Parts: sequence; structure tokens; C-alpha cells
Amino acid sequence: MDVLSKDQRHKNMAAIHSANTKPEMIVRKYLFAHGFRYRLNHPRLPGRPDIVLRKYRTCIFINGCFWHGHEGCKYYVIPKSNTEFWTRKITRNIERDKQVQQELARMGWHCMTIWECELKPKKREQTLLALEYTLNHIYLKDHTVSYSFDEEEKPLMAAEESEDTYHISNETPK
Repeated sequence: MDVLSKDQRHKNMAAIHSANTKPEMIVRKYLFAHGFRYRLNHPRLPGRPDIVLRKYRTCIFINGCFWHGHEGCKYYVIPKSNTEFWTRKITRNIERDKQVQQELARMGWHCMTIWECELKPKKREQTLLALEYTLNHIYLKDHTVSYSFDEEEKPLMAAEESEDTYHISNETPK
């Protein structure tokens, strides 16, 4: 049974905000300090991702472990009261998250999810370094120029003569 009264629980739940949360602020400050520029809650993208990095075609979702059902996490525990309601609510959130990420992927966006527990002091530095590494990897992969040659066409080496010859004429153009 819940140790708080219905009114107390209502006030607690009403005080929980969905924007500018502490985990969001940690990630945003890190990204900005390391030269990444982003938009917040882009209204034209499905699911209004928490952070959108257009240069990297990447959306970052910063999820609370409880609200988004982080399996195996100590912060994801279904309350003992009103269990059916919470199970349905969290299941809907998980399904919506998957649908939104699939939609973004179809649109050509990379999606990343950072869990609240990964931003706790013990794991924070490792998580943020991994985020930075992944963003740089995405950028390099998306901006690599690839060249393709026909099997018969052999690429020329530097300073190698080609079959195409250019003739210099002594005639002046008219």
C-alpha cells in the first residue's frame, strides 16, 4: 500500500516535469561545452526528440528509467498500488518510443536513447564520452566520400600517363 495519501501522491506526481530535467541538462551542457550545437524538442519531428543535432542527423531521447520501462534497472519498479494502471501506462510509453524511433529511422535519422541511470555520477563520464564518440563516428560515416570504379576501368596512380593525350596548338583562339 502507498505510504502517501491520495492528495500527497497527486502533488508529487504533478511536480514531475517532462522538460529541462536534470538528466537532460547534464547532456545538454556536455554537448554544448564540446562544440555540439542542437535544437530542443523539434516540433516537426515525430515524438519531439529531447535533443536534435541536424548536422549529425541524430535525435537523442533522454528517458527516465521508471517512465519508459528500463528493463533490468533498479529505478524501474512497478508500484505495488494501482499496478494494472502503471503497467498499462509504461507499456504504452515503451510501444510509443519504439514506433517514434522506427518512424525517425525511416526518415533517415539516427536515434539514441540515454537512460537516467546512465547519467548517475558513477557512469556519467563514460556515458558522455560514448555519446561524443558515437556522434563523431556518425558524422564521419555519413560524410565519407566513396569512389567506385568499373571493373574494367583501372584507377590511375599519381604521375602515371593516361591514354588521353592533350595537344597544345599554336593557333590563337578567334
